[in-house]
Amino acid sequence: MIRIGILGAAKIAPKALIPQVKRRADCTILAVAARDAIKARAYADAHGIPEVVESYEALIARPDIDLIYNALPPNRHADLSIAALKAGKHVLCEKPFAMNAGEARAMADAAQRSGRHLIEAFHYRFHPMFEDILEKVRSGAIGKLCAMKAEFSVRIPYSPEELRHRPDLGGGALMDLGCYPLHWLRTIAGSEPRLVSARMEEGTPGVDLVTEAVLEFPGGIPARLRTSMKPGQPYKALIALKGSDAILRAVNPIHPTFGNSISFQRGRKVTRYTVDGETTYDYQLAHVIDVITGRAAPLTGGTDAVANMTMIDAIYEAGGLKPRGT
Repeated sequence: MIRIGILGAAKIAPKALIPQVKRRADCTILAVAARDAIKARAYADAHGIPEVVESYEALIARPDIDLIYNALPPNRHADLSIAALKAGKHVLCEKPFAMNAGEARAMADAAQRSGRHLIEAFHYRFHPMFEDILEKVRSGAIGKLCAMKAEFSVRIPYSPEELRHRPDLGGGALMDLGCYPLHWLRTIAGSEPRLVSARMEEGTPGVDLVTEAVLEFPGGIPARLRTSMKPGQPYKALIALKGSDAILRAVNPIHPTFGNSISFQRGRKVTRYTVDGETTYDYQLAHVIDVITGRAAPLTGGTDAVANMTMIDAIYEAGGLKPRGT
């Protein structure tokens, strides 16, 4: 039985972890910790969590916890994830992995020293839809990969408390949304790009409302990335891959259970289909448990997480804004 502790009375856990745990018999959530004890108690009662712990550090120190879910804003990912690893806990850390590449590197090093697993919560990665996309590319079904495009955009209204609009907490469109299409592109290419150019539209000081970047992968493969959280932005999650023999377009790889499609165009013939499955978070939890129990190698975290944060830092610098936490 994998015993889980949650850091933060976060909005994401009731979607990304709590119902998924309840559907399994090999894991359980024992406790939650939050800055506000009253809020933590209400959260625990609402979601059937047995215990509330008085601090993040006290939760990490508990000997009856096997896995820490770090659902806090990015500014608390490095220190608390490293503390959990030192305490002998495995960690599932929300994306983006850290505030910057330096923090990500320290986290990956701590995981390696501890012998525990630190997995980045790129939940899309574990769904059959993305596996289908990877299979099409790796099997040569589209021919030689020639060009790529990826976007994840959704309106995120401004408020002074909204972490996505606060650079001190790790906010920004690229950090919160754009980390996904960047990871899509890197994972599909199976290699690391160089940054060609970047453009940003700034909202509150230091926060990008829109980020666009041009990348080039080994072999001269161009790729475009876009992310936006500006007012009026419609929801858009798209991957487009041009191969020498065919074009593949994937709609909504981020949350396939809310509707998805893959189109495969070869010449004038277009084939469209959807990929069924559970939520991305069900597959993520299954993967985390498989990793902890030795049945699988982690697909995210480690050098992959460091590389994603390194490129995020580079895009911020090229776009005229400072990387988070610097």
